[in-house]
This record gives sequence, structure tokens and C-alpha cells, in this order.
Amino acid sequence: MTRQINVGGVLIGGGAPVTIQSMTNTPTQDVAATLRQIRELAAAGCEIVRVAVPDMEAAHAVGKIKESSPIPVVVDIHFDYKLALEAIAAGADKVRINPGNIGRYYVKQVADACRQRGIPIRIGVNSGSLDHNVVARYGVTPQAMVESAFQHIRMLERYDFTDICVSLKSSNVQTAMQAYQLMHCRSDYPLHIGVTEAGTVRMGTLKSAVGIGGLLALGIGDTMRVSLSADPVEEVYAAREILKAAGVRKEGPELVSCPTCGRTKIDLIALANQVEERLKTVDKPITVAVMGCAVNGPGEAAAADCGIAGGVGEGLLFQKGEIVKKVPQDQLVDELFSLIAEL
Repeated sequence: MTRQINVGGVLIGGGAPVTIQSMTNTPTQDVAATLRQIRELAAAGCEIVRVAVPDMEAAHAVGKIKESSPIPVVVDIHFDYKLALEAIAAGADKVRINPGNIGRYYVKQVADACRQRGIPIRIGVNSGSLDHNVVARYGVTPQAMVESAFQHIRMLERYDFTDICVSLKSSNVQTAMQAYQLMHCRSDYPLHIGVTEAGTVRMGTLKSAVGIGGLLALGIGDTMRVSLSADPVEEVYAAREILKAAGVRKEGPELVSCPTCGRTKIDLIALANQVEERLKTVDKPITVAVMGCAVNGPGEAAAADCGIAGGVGEGLLFQKGEIVKKVPQDQLVDELFSLIAEL
């Protein structure tokens, strides 16, 4: 089990549930726009949000954002330790830095400021920006990413700072997964997992599902972000679905549906899409099945809480593999949701 850190009241690691993070893409100094996006993210299920702090104007805005944000705020700092100190003083809940990038002399100041306020630091290692000395020795490899992380960790530990979370991100799924597995074996610091620069909603979600979902299935990962070239809200939706698919979180309904075959006598694809759309308004942690074959459907989907199976002009409504009744085809979906309401 990893160590545990506290990010504005949200626990990461130490057996706490895996948390969902995202990042705003508004100019941070535009407080109104940034808060509007944070509220949208929180409503979608985001539990921790990160904001970019590229200059002092953005750092000064952190205080106002923090005052009204419904979820903890992490500041993203590159190179300038003064921005970190200003954001910390403004009330940031966590700081994301690479200690090696802000200079050894200034690391102590940032570590001391975080310690005084009980603020964790996330060390963010990216395969695309590794120290040239590390690359010269290891190449751009998972080993290089892990060694880079330990270099940053040692800088903080030198000043007795251990309130640390680590990320080791790459746009290459295998590289990211291998780096996280190595780090998991060598350290008990909590891990922020993700595939960086994953791409658009479709491809980015697929790469993240493989990378993040694979790590979660191995018991690796304490908090996560799906990085997409899209509205950040899409990142949160994807993260929630990945957590559900990996069996880490059970919230809301899960739809299972068969892939159709030559025995299918109804428009199963349209039926499944209709059920999926209506399930968006259901918050019960249930499994719902849409099957194309009335002969085998109820048995194959016996693990589902309820479901429907198509036939010719009619279908079956079933619950836990037991047939409830036959239903005319045009009433299948309505009858299914009547049964869901009773569960």
C-alpha cells in the first residue's frame, strides 16, 4: 500500500479510492471563466482540478479561484520558484513541479513553504522532457523516467519533505505502463497515473483505457487524469468509465450488450443505443443487458440485474437470468425502465 497525502481534504493513496483529476484550459487570470469551468468539471465528477500558473498574474488569481472552487486546486509550475511561492501563499492545495527545473537553491524554499501549510508536491516526470544526463545513460526509457523521478524525490527528501505524489507520463502507452510498474516496485509514494498527450476523444480515450485501465487492473494508481485534446469535461467522463470498466468503482449503471450475429431478428444496435441514452438519467449501481437472442440472451446475461432480449416482433424482459415476461418489441425499452425503477 502506498503512503497517503491530503489534497485539500481529498485523500490520495493509503487505500483511499482512486480520484479523478482534470485541468482547466482557460487563462487562469480570468477568474470567472476558470471558476465556471471548474464547476462544470466538478458537476461531471472531477474531484481535484489543476490550473496552469505561467506568470505572476495567474499566481495572484489562485487565491480568488481557491475561495470559490468546489474542489481542491492544484497549481502547475514550470521553472519559476517565485510563482510556486506566490500560489502557495494564495492557498493552493497542491503544487506540481519538477524540483530539478527550479534550481537546487530554491527547492528548499518551496519545500519549506509547502510543509508550513501542509501542501503536498506532485513530481511530474514526462518522457519528452527528461534530463539530458539521464537520457545519455538510459535513453528515453521507462528506466530513465523512474531514475528522473528519484532524482527529484531525493532533492525534496534532502529537506525532510516527503509529502509527495509522483507521475511518470508518456504519450506511448507501453512506456508509461512500464514506468509506473517499475516505480510501484521501488517506491511507496502515491502515483498519479495517466497517458499524456493521448489525443482526441476517440483515440485518447482508447489509449487511456488501455494504459490507465491496465495499471488499475494491476492494483497500481492512486489518482488519475485522462489527457484529451477536447473539452476537459470529456476527460472526466472518460475517467469515470475507465474506473467502472476496470472494476475499481461501482457507480451508476453499466450496460452490457451482445455484438449481434445472424440469429438477431431486431435492430439491436439501435435498441442498445436507446437504452444507453436513457441510462444517463439512472444513478443506480446496476448492470443492464441488451441481448439479441431470446433463446440464449437471458442465460448469457444472467449476471445482469435486468435486461431485455429480442425476438421476432416481441422480446423477453428478464431479471437475474429469470424471464419476467414477454413484451411486444415496441414496448421493450419502456418495460425495461419500469423494471429498473422497481429495483
